[in-house]
Amino acid sequence: MPRSTGTRVLKVVDAAVATIAHGAFESIKFFNKHNPNPSITPKWTDKPLLKSWQKSKPTLGWPRETDSLCPDCVREAREAIINGERDLQDLMNEKVGEIKAQIIERDGKVWMIKDCPTHGHFEDLMADDVKFLSWIEQNFPGRDIRAHNDEELHHHGSSTVRYGRGSVLTVDLTNRCNMMCDPCFMDANQVGYVHELTWEEIQEVLDNALKIKPRRQMSVQFSGGEPTMHSRFIDAVAYAKKIGYNSVQAATNGIEFAKSKEYCKKAFEAGLRYAYLQFDGIGNDANSHRQVGNLFDVKIRAIENMHEAGIEIVLVTTLVNGVNNDQVGPIIKFARENPKKISFVSFQPVSFTGRDEEITADRRLRQRYTLSHMAQDVKDQAGITEPTRDWFPISLMGPFSDFADHVHGPNAAWGQLSCGCHPNCGVGTALMVNKDTKEWAAVPDFINVPQLVKDVQHITDAARKKGFSNFMMALALLKNYRSFKSPKSFTLMDLMKKFDKSFHLVGDKNKYGSVEGQRTLEDIKKRRSDPWNFLFIAGMWFQDLFNYDFRRTEMCIIPYATQEGEISFCAYNTGIGWRKIIENMHKNATVGEWYRQHGKHMVYAKGKNVDMEAYETSLNIDAEDAARVKSHEHEAPMTAAEEDKMRRKAAREAAKVREIYEEMVLKRKPEPLVGITALGGGMGKVPGSAPQLTHEHSNGGACGCGSEKTACETTKTDDRELAGIAGD
Repeated sequence: MPRSTGTRVLKVVDAAVATIAHGAFESIKFFNKHNPNPSITPKWTDKPLLKSWQKSKPTLGWPRETDSLCPDCVREAREAIINGERDLQDLMNEKVGEIKAQIIERDGKVWMIKDCPTHGHFEDLMADDVKFLSWIEQNFPGRDIRAHNDEELHHHGSSTVRYGRGSVLTVDLTNRCNMMCDPCFMDANQVGYVHELTWEEIQEVLDNALKIKPRRQMSVQFSGGEPTMHSRFIDAVAYAKKIGYNSVQAATNGIEFAKSKEYCKKAFEAGLRYAYLQFDGIGNDANSHRQVGNLFDVKIRAIENMHEAGIEIVLVTTLVNGVNNDQVGPIIKFARENPKKISFVSFQPVSFTGRDEEITADRRLRQRYTLSHMAQDVKDQAGITEPTRDWFPISLMGPFSDFADHVHGPNAAWGQLSCGCHPNCGVGTALMVNKDTKEWAAVPDFINVPQLVKDVQHITDAARKKGFSNFMMALALLKNYRSFKSPKSFTLMDLMKKFDKSFHLVGDKNKYGSVEGQRTLEDIKKRRSDPWNFLFIAGMWFQDLFNYDFRRTEMCIIPYATQEGEISFCAYNTGIGWRKIIENMHKNATVGEWYRQHGKHMVYAKGKNVDMEAYETSLNIDAEDAARVKSHEHEAPMTAAEEDKMRRKAAREAAKVREIYEEMVLKRKPEPLVGITALGGGMGKVPGSAPQLTHEHSNGGACGCGSEKTACETTKTDDRELAGIAGD
C-alpha cells in the first residue's frame, strides 16, 4: 500500500477514535460533574488547590480603570530616595507617584490614558487591534493561588506580588555587561557603579525563595547585565541545582558560550538546562543595532556549542518598531528549519525603561510595538496563525498545570510550573514540527484549544482519583483532536506521548529522560530522540512607566530575588524603580574603583568583532535573510544615545544664543574659566562661584560639572563611548 494511502487510513482511524472519545467523554461528564471531590492540599501549599470557579480575575475589558504611575512623579521620588531626601519606607506605606489610569477603546485600538495634577496628560498604545486583546482577555482562566507564608520576601507596598507560585525566579548576578546595547532595561555600563551579588548573597536569595508558599519557582534564571561575567556564575548554577531547582537558566548574549565549548560543557555539568539567548534577527545587519560587528555569527556559534554540550536554547528577541520587527518571520522560519536545536522563541516587545526611560514622546509612539503588532507580523511575515483564533494568554497553561498538580497528588514537594500572569502580559501559540522531515502544522489548527481547556478544567474540578482523571484526560485530548489538520505523519499516539512527556502523568517519569537536577547527557539525548518538536512561540510584553498597571505586577510570575526581597519583574525594572534604589543601596563600588581593583573587562561595541575559533555551522540559515541589508539612514533619533546627542546639541546652541544676546544686547562679557587641572582632575572653579564638585563617570575619570550624580549631561555620551571600548 502506498505511503500516502497508509497515512490517510491512519488519519481516518484517528478521526473515528476522536469521534468515539467525544461521545464517551460527554457521557461520563454528565455524571462526573455531580458531587465533585474536595481539592487536595499538597505539601507545597498550605491552601487547597482552587476549583476553576474559585479563581478570581482582575477587572478586564474596557473602558476600565486601574492604578498606574506618573512617569515624572516616579523619577522625582526615586531620586529623592536615592539622595536620602525621602525614606525607603515611603514606598511601603504611601502610594508614591500613583495615579488612576483609564484603559479605553479608540478607533479600533486600545489605549491607556492618565492625568497627573502636576505633570499633565500621558497616553500610550496597548494594542493596535481591539479584537485581538479582547480575544486574549476572553481566554484568561483566572488567577493562581494567593501567595502565603511570604511576608519576609513580599513586602513592597503597592508593588507587592500577591498571587501565584511564580514561574521563574530571576536573579541578577551583576550589572556589568560585555556589550553596550540600545535598548537596555538595566542601563548596563552606564550607571557609574557596579552592583554585583556576593557569593553569600547568591546563596541567600536562592534559599529564601524556597520558603514561600505555595512552594514554587522550580526554575531560576540568572541574568544581569551579562551573568557569565560574574566569577561565580558556574558555582551559582551548581548551587541552584543542589538545593532543588530542576530548571536552571541563563539570560545571556551568548558571547562566552560562543568562545568556548569547554565553558558550555562546564555550565551543563553544573546544571544549566536552558539558555535564553538574545537573538534579534537573521544576519549581522539585523543585529547591528547591538553594536557588535559579527553578532549573528556569535549567536550561531553559541547555539552550536551549547546544543552539543546538552543545553537547550530559547531565542529571545526584543522587538522595536522600525528597527527589527521585520525579523519576526525570518526568526520563526529559522526556528522551524532547525527543530533539533530550537524549541522556543520568545518575542519581547520593547519596554521603554532603563536606558530609554527618558525617551521622547515622539520616539516612544514611533517605536511602540505591542503584542497585537507581533501576532499580526507573525501572520503577515511567516504566513501562519490567525491573531484572533490561534493566540492565547500564556496563563492558559494554568488549567493544565492545575490538572498535573491534582494527579501528582498531596505528597508532591513542588507545584507544577504555572504561568498565571495577567492576560495583558504574555501570549503564545505553537507549531508541531517533525525534526527530520520538517513537516509542520500550527497546533490550534488540529487541536480545539479553548474546548480542551474547558474539558481539562472539568476533570480537575471533579478531583477524581489519578487513574480515572488520566483516563478522562486521554478522552479529552482525543475528542479535541482534528486528525486531518495535523502534520501528515503525526498520530494520536504522538499526541499522547507529547502530553505525557510534558506533565509526567503515567508510568516512569524518567522514561523520556529525566528533567530533575541530576539529569545527565544521556537523559538529554533520550528527550531529544522524540521525533516531534513542540515549537512554542511566545510574546512577553514588560511594562514601562507609560503603560504601567498594578493589576499586572501583583500577578507577576518572574519576580526578581534581591537583597530586599522578591519584587515583580516590572516593578523592579520600571514602576517606582526598585532596581535603581536597591542597586544604589547595595552597590559594590564606582566603576572607576572597580576597574582599579579588578581591571577593565572587555566590552564589545562600536562594531567590534568577537574573536571565535570557527564560524562553520550545521544550522539551516536562509541565505537571502542573512544577506539582507536595511537602510540605516534616518532623520529622527532611533536610540537613547542619539536623543542624548540631540539634547546636548540643542543645549549648546541655546547657550551660544544666550551668550550672543548677553554680549550684544546686554553688553555683558563672559567671565574667563581659570585653573584647569591635569587630566582626570577636572576643571577649577569659576571666580566668584561656589566650589565645584568632581565625580567619577563610567570611564573612571572625573568631571568638574558640579553635579553630585554619577553621570552628568555634559559628558554622558562621552562616557558611553569610553565605556563602549573598555578593554580595547
